[in-house]
Amino acid sequence: MDQLLVYVGTYTGGDTGSQGIYCYRLDLRTGAMKPEGATASESPSFLALHPDGRFLYAVNEGSAEVSAFSIDPETGDLTFLNKLPAGGAAPCHVMVDRSGKNVLIATFGGGNISSFPIQKDGRLGEATAFVQHERSPSDERGPNAHSINLSADNRFAFVADLGLDKVFVYRFDADKGTLVPHDEPSAPLKAGAGPRHFAFHPDGHYAYVINELDSTMTVFAYDPERGTLREIQTTTTVPAGGDKSYTAEVQVEPSGRFVYGSNRGHDSIAVFSVAKEKGTLTLVEHEPTQGKFPRGFGIDPTGQFLLVGNQQSDTIVIFRIDQKTGELEATGQVLSVPKPVCVKFLALSG
Repeated sequence: MDQLLVYVGTYTGGDTGSQGIYCYRLDLRTGAMKPEGATASESPSFLALHPDGRFLYAVNEGSAEVSAFSIDPETGDLTFLNKLPAGGAAPCHVMVDRSGKNVLIATFGGGNISSFPIQKDGRLGEATAFVQHERSPSDERGPNAHSINLSADNRFAFVADLGLDKVFVYRFDADKGTLVPHDEPSAPLKAGAGPRHFAFHPDGHYAYVINELDSTMTVFAYDPERGTLREIQTTTTVPAGGDKSYTAEVQVEPSGRFVYGSNRGHDSIAVFSVAKEKGTLTLVEHEPTQGKFPRGFGIDPTGQFLLVGNQQSDTIVIFRIDQKTGELEATGQVLSVPKPVCVKFLALSG
């Protein structure tokens, strides 16, 4: 595999100048990026690819919808299929389950999650599941579901709720598209942490939650049989004494040796090494993103490159990952992309 397609979700409207979803071709030998075009869509802030590479799904944050596109297997061009109401205000995260049968959505403004069946032609059917998170008397803030992720066996869904300071756990049935609260329905985080995004370690025994409001990363031990989380470490993502910063994305490098988190305000990627057989984190470095407000980033499937989207400076900066230390080295390549949010990779069939 010498090349990958890269899809970038953005914010549109106003004076952003964004057309919607941008496509690039990444040369894995050199790290060079070539523009392949753009597809019109209203604020497609977060994207998800179907496991077979035939379809792409986007949450349209401003219009509170979810859109489906087919992907040309040779060129990567997108063709609009349909869109539906997302089930809540400000949908902010989307994923396709591992069987390729359902699209799962989290809404920030609505504080809820939904599941939509994928039809044979890639179009979305009406929702088969809808769960509203509720505020309890002890909660200082209301529900803000910020992400939804699935376990490797597709049995459990994990929802980071920034407003309620919990990771909710649901039993997921891919055939029926249903989400049912688990026996242990949530894992709490520190009050005011603001859990945002969630990522599993490749070995399936650890999970990482990046907390937006207090700029920390929490490590959970995960029991894949029981579907339960147990906190084992929380560490800061920014240096002490700095200006206020807000985290955004967390991703685990494909080998599982390194974890990365973005800091908006400090404008850096926090790089951590992972302790073997423990899953805990040790800070390696803070790498400046060469731009403002790094909302999202992506690590290519081979683990060679990290592409970070600087939302407020309208750039994507390409870094090479040191395979021994995990450190990031800027390649010197900077793409002009209006209001980038999400970066996803796809291998072409040809």
